[in-house]
Amino acid sequence: MIKKWFEIITDHRISLRDRMFRIVTVTCMVALLLIMPMGRSVWNILALAVSLVAMGLIVKVSIKKERIQTGATAITLLLLLLFPLSFFSAGGFYSGVPEWFVFCFIYVCLTLKGRRMAVFFVLCIAETLLCYAVAFYFPELTAQSTQQSSFFDSAFSVVMVGFLTSILLMFLNQMYEKENELSRQQKKEIEELNRAENHFFSSMSHEIRTPINTIIGLNEIILRGDISEEVAENARNIQGASKLLLTLINDTLDLSKIKSGKMEIVNVSYETGALFSEIVNMIWIKAREKGLEFKINVDPSIPSMLCGDEVRIKQILINLLNNAVKYTSEGSVTLSVRCERQALNRVRVWYAVEDTGQGVKKENIPYIFNAFRRVDEERNRYIEGTGLGLSIVQQLVEMMGGEISVNSVYTKGSTFIVQLDQDIVEEKELGTFTLASRAKNREGEQYKQSFEAPDAHILIVDDNDMNLMVVSKLLSGTKIQIDTAKSGAECLKLTQNHHYDCILMDHMMPEMNGIECFHALRAQPVGLCQEVPVIALTANAGSDNQLLYRKEGFSGYLAKPVSGALLEAAILSILPQELVHLNKEASQSDVEKDILIFEQAKRRSILVTTDSVCDLPSSLMSKFGIPVCPYYVRTEAGRFLDEQELKAGELLMHIAEGREGYSQAPEVEDYERFFAEKLTGAQNLIHITMAKHVSVGYQNACEAAKSFENVTVIDSGHLSSSMGLIVLCAAYMAEHHATKEDITESVKRMKRFISSAFVINDTHMLRQAGRISKQIQVLCDSLLLHPVLKLRKSKLVVGGIKMGGFRRVAKSYVRQLLLDTRNIDRRILFITYSGMDEKKLKYIQDLVQQYCPFERVYLQKSTSAIASNCGPGSFGLLFMKRDDDAISFFQVPGQDRAW
Repeated sequence: MIKKWFEIITDHRISLRDRMFRIVTVTCMVALLLIMPMGRSVWNILALAVSLVAMGLIVKVSIKKERIQTGATAITLLLLLLFPLSFFSAGGFYSGVPEWFVFCFIYVCLTLKGRRMAVFFVLCIAETLLCYAVAFYFPELTAQSTQQSSFFDSAFSVVMVGFLTSILLMFLNQMYEKENELSRQQKKEIEELNRAENHFFSSMSHEIRTPINTIIGLNEIILRGDISEEVAENARNIQGASKLLLTLINDTLDLSKIKSGKMEIVNVSYETGALFSEIVNMIWIKAREKGLEFKINVDPSIPSMLCGDEVRIKQILINLLNNAVKYTSEGSVTLSVRCERQALNRVRVWYAVEDTGQGVKKENIPYIFNAFRRVDEERNRYIEGTGLGLSIVQQLVEMMGGEISVNSVYTKGSTFIVQLDQDIVEEKELGTFTLASRAKNREGEQYKQSFEAPDAHILIVDDNDMNLMVVSKLLSGTKIQIDTAKSGAECLKLTQNHHYDCILMDHMMPEMNGIECFHALRAQPVGLCQEVPVIALTANAGSDNQLLYRKEGFSGYLAKPVSGALLEAAILSILPQELVHLNKEASQSDVEKDILIFEQAKRRSILVTTDSVCDLPSSLMSKFGIPVCPYYVRTEAGRFLDEQELKAGELLMHIAEGREGYSQAPEVEDYERFFAEKLTGAQNLIHITMAKHVSVGYQNACEAAKSFENVTVIDSGHLSSSMGLIVLCAAYMAEHHATKEDITESVKRMKRFISSAFVINDTHMLRQAGRISKQIQVLCDSLLLHPVLKLRKSKLVVGGIKMGGFRRVAKSYVRQLLLDTRNIDRRILFITYSGMDEKKLKYIQDLVQQYCPFERVYLQKSTSAIASNCGPGSFGLLFMKRDDDAISFFQVPGQDRAW
């Protein structure tokens, strides 16, 4: 019997609440059995027994009829009637029955739901209070019991209520654990299914693109030839059908990537005029074929160059415009673009696509962006497409931080409005943009190769014979010398003996894929093509793959299927100009933006900048491309740019003559101009400043950064070359495509592992800067005291005092810093100094070599802004302490006076 009940209450085929109903009901039935001995009359025990039988019948019927809530309500009413009867017959609150009232509350909470639960919960409270009140004011209504039986009933009830409640909770916990385990298992299965689905879509895209590449390529060769009009019409139909199939594949793949979280937004610089021209050339002919008027209204004040994901913006607008043309049978389709300045280098752009088509019913508007769903299916059944376009558009807009909305009147037309924020690259306005000036009718236009390069030699690497044939035929008109390789190993064998001007490399190849082959090519010890540009020509489409090939070091990316015009454009952008003979009659209207050439001149994802006071060698600044915002040095003669208009040596001579000079941080306006200029070459800036409590540069930079959404200011916590070490780390990470968050976290961690201490020779400059009083300066000069300044929590503090002449002070200082060699990172040391001769520098170098040899030692003269604070004869040993968890963030070239 017990086993049967256990199987019933743990049956996974029923819902969790139904199982809870069974468990709690069984527990209450056990409670009634235990209450029976407390009855003081045969009638009471008989009533409890009848109730027990009734409760069992209610459970059976309610489960059979699937009316769980009705059954639970009936049992609750039964309990509300039984417990008062037992309460008064067993001795009232002197008996053990009051403890059993708790089960009423438990039962109501676990089996009922909604308003019904609230009502019965209140009834339980009211009944309990009423029973106690009646027993208190009318004790004669309560059966009398002895003290001994009352104590026994109470103790028995407390133990049993606690025991049954514990059992109930254990059952429920076990149930929840099983449910959670089942949920985890289902989640795991769903994740595996998603991975399999994503792999399938990716493989499907790659496998289908390969034959489509052959179809489109060979079909283009047919169209280039001298063929009859009938054959040409058939070929054009094949071309149109192939591109439609490609669009459907792209939509399916894009939706899969978005759902799996693998879709990435890749921001690049793009020309707004070129973007609108492409869209016009793709849409206006389709509109004209349906007899529609195509209008375009572009705000003349929109900047000529912006930064954003050009590929996805084009995809959004083309999807919306294609939809407008498909669902409009007469009238017009209009693209309107306007912009509004948001910040110094940022604009908000609104793209509106308006049509005079059939519109959308009001009740269908909430579902218009749902995937795989078409509104007004009966009316639209003859319109081709997957129903994914608008869903993808909405998700792409949201991924770029924008908004999309729709206004529609059924039978009158629709307007889709997309709002996106874009960075400004070129302030110059686009000016007047008209359809007549941009649209080009390409019907009947004959193919002409864009250039000839008979002396050029290229290599095509692909494991598919048809792909090799298609690419070779598409480039035949250029007269380029073409070699082919069917594997990575064959490619490496050819490049050992031949030099090529360009290599087109497939990615998905057996044994050695394209990326592995590319890296082997770059590392080939006796190869002749280690520096030759390599373009990824692959069926792996999508912006995430563009980012992959860019990171791996490819010179460009071209997605299959590819047209002859795109191939020629890609190779033309790579080949040396002296090998190319341009065909001036060739039309470049077919060359679209699907080609992506990774030029160094394009905007970097993250650019690390700093202030001129970082005291780094110019060779390292050039190697890592670190721009600096100059500090100022103010003297009686005026204000000068640090190291640009006034060198440290000139400043020290000026001070030696008894005149004053002190450093001054850039103003907020200086930082704004600096950030705006550098953002023309980068999507994001990370600016690293001197310790915030030493200079107001940090506060000014933060204030300036408020005008820009993509400028991050970081307090280095240090100054001079110790600040420079942090800048080098950040620049190295940015160069290797680390994220902004990773760089910020690494800099914060690294601050704690920098040794930053300077010996001050002459305290006159410290007094002039207001860091010490005149009395302290006089005391230091008279007793030959030399303070050692350290950086702690971005504050400049005195970390010690050295006494005596130069040699004594230098030896004590070097020994103190380098004595514990176990905690020192020996890769790099900066000896940063101000106004010190070579003899003293040589002495410091010898001391360093004696205590702790470093791999690289840089003798770095401080800038004039630093020298104005520390004075002549001051120096510091600046290095990293050992951090076993830190990455090996850079390898420093050994050319800057290293020993």
